[in-house]
Amino acid sequence: MLKILIVEDEPLFAQTLRHLVELNPRYRVTALADDSESAVDSAQVDRPDLALVDLQLARGSSGFSAAARLGDLGIACLFTSGKAPGFPLPDLALGCLLKPFDEDDLVCALKAAEDLLRGRSRWRPSRTAKLRLYASEQVRIEAQALPVRRSGRGVAARVSRWVRAHA
Repeated sequence: MLKILIVEDEPLFAQTLRHLVELNPRYRVTALADDSESAVDSAQVDRPDLALVDLQLARGSSGFSAAARLGDLGIACLFTSGKAPGFPLPDLALGCLLKPFDEDDLVCALKAAEDLLRGRSRWRPSRTAKLRLYASEQVRIEAQALPVRRSGRGVAARVSRWVRAHA
């Protein structure tokens, strides 16, 4: 069973997402959180395998910070957002599922995330156009073309270091 934490600040959408996830008996939602703090607190109570993380969260908190903190706990994240980040962030998330998405898009995204988490070498052939995975060879090619700030801080530098380490 794949345990999933939903980090979403829109209560109605969070409940709908919970319902859609739990239609599959192989998935169980451990908790709903609306900001970075409650996501970490929830993850420490009932450790999920995967977190579905919106990028805009309550109380001015960011999905990026939530993903970084959850990643420190060893929890994989999949962003859910109306606007995907402009470049891949494989050190923060497995990918991004673009809103609005339907039940089929969610099912495909969860299957792909589960394949990655279970170490399956081939992803299932049914993939949705709404899903951007960060763990593919194409991501490495795109990330190498990014301009990198030389300060050593920031997301672009971290992505550049990740690309060099995995090339």
